[in-house]
Amino acid sequence: MDRQAIKAYLAASEAEQVYSVDSDDRLLGVVPRHQVQRERLITRCTYVFVFNTRGELCMHRRTLHKRLYPGYWDVAAGGVVGAGESYRDGAVRELEEELGVSGIPLREHFRFHYNARESRLWGGVFSCMWDGPVHMQPEEVMAFRWVDPRTPWRQPAEWYSPDSLLALELLLSRYIRNNLHEQ
Repeated sequence: MDRQAIKAYLAASEAEQVYSVDSDDRLLGVVPRHQVQRERLITRCTYVFVFNTRGELCMHRRTLHKRLYPGYWDVAAGGVVGAGESYRDGAVRELEEELGVSGIPLREHFRFHYNARESRLWGGVFSCMWDGPVHMQPEEVMAFRWVDPRTPWRQPAEWYSPDSLLALELLLSRYIRNNLHEQ
């Protein structure tokens, strides 16, 4: 992408209308995305974990011009839920935008609260199975790869989005706990 296209993309992103919520995920209002960032408001986000039939997880690298975690690897597709969207609507939209994956069922798992210096949010966690092609959104994704989440996959020289890592840890711990109770 050239500088003009990046500048236009970032301006449109900051002007997006999103939800402002309280610490219990109750709606407070609709605000421009830049206000959420500037005033450290809590918003709603989605995390979609894409697995293939081999049990591998699709992770992608964020572009270098992203405001939050530029160049970091992200273990989930997703993003901020737009005004007028449900968590599921946002998850479906983000999955198609970022990875070109559409027309498949999403499984909704849980919601969690994330509170860090750089980001405050309620996250809706989803997963899906996909063996088809991945089509990266050039404005947001610069690379992708499949990893086995059951084995050590983190590389020491790489950075990872902490909010999606937390969502993955919560998902895997709930999956393990639920499977242990079923046996």
